[in-house]
Amino acid sequence: MKILLSLSLSIFFCLSLFAQSEQIAAANDEYAKANYSDAAAKYEEIINEYGFSPEIYFNLGNCYYKLNETGKSILYYERALILNPRYENAKINLQLAQQRVVDNIIQPPPFFLHAWINAFSILFSSNQWFWISVALFVLCLAAVLLFAFGYSIALRKISFYMAITLFCISIISVSFSAIRKNQILNSNEAIIMTGTVMIKSSPDKSGTDLFQLHEGTKVKIKSALGEWNEIVIGNGNVGWIENRNIERI
Repeated sequence: MKILLSLSLSIFFCLSLFAQSEQIAAANDEYAKANYSDAAAKYEEIINEYGFSPEIYFNLGNCYYKLNETGKSILYYERALILNPRYENAKINLQLAQQRVVDNIIQPPPFFLHAWINAFSILFSSNQWFWISVALFVLCLAAVLLFAFGYSIALRKISFYMAITLFCISIISVSFSAIRKNQILNSNEAIIMTGTVMIKSSPDKSGTDLFQLHEGTKVKIKSALGEWNEIVIGNGNVGWIENRNIERI
């Protein structure tokens, strides 16, 4: 019975992969024919049915770039880069899409320690960092055993310091895993999706108009209240915007 169940699951998995590859091929074919709206719809179906990936987000970004929907193209390039920060094609196309943005807001450089941590954390995915941590912890346990049962003082001393080092690096790896997961699941960055939107001084339509933002501009969400979000932009300006005008990365 177990063998039959395993065989059934394997067949289902293979059929699922085949169906997904067929849908991707169909979406790619629509894109090649310059049917960008149809291609985008098919890529979104793939995401709804099978989940997301950097490549699918990248392809969606390309579709919306061709359709001159700057906000959506930037959104999906940004999402591709969150999943794979070293995705060079997504970086290049994001820069091209950003040239269409009306607002010329210079993003301030991050604090050097934050920049260093972020640069190091993106070397691997969240899962990869986790398994690196597990492997290092296993080696740490092996070093502890070597310390406990070592046949010489020198060997026990080396294994002791090795165990401490491996344990510390394992903890750091778990931390980077958590950072990468948080970057994906709890991003506080968003993209303006409306052509032109007025930023208010308070979370209601009667609030004072502070400044305008345009489609494709990246903002950071500070807080939320009902249907409104308090945002901050690169130059430090703060204001309120309705949820319907932005989409989180």
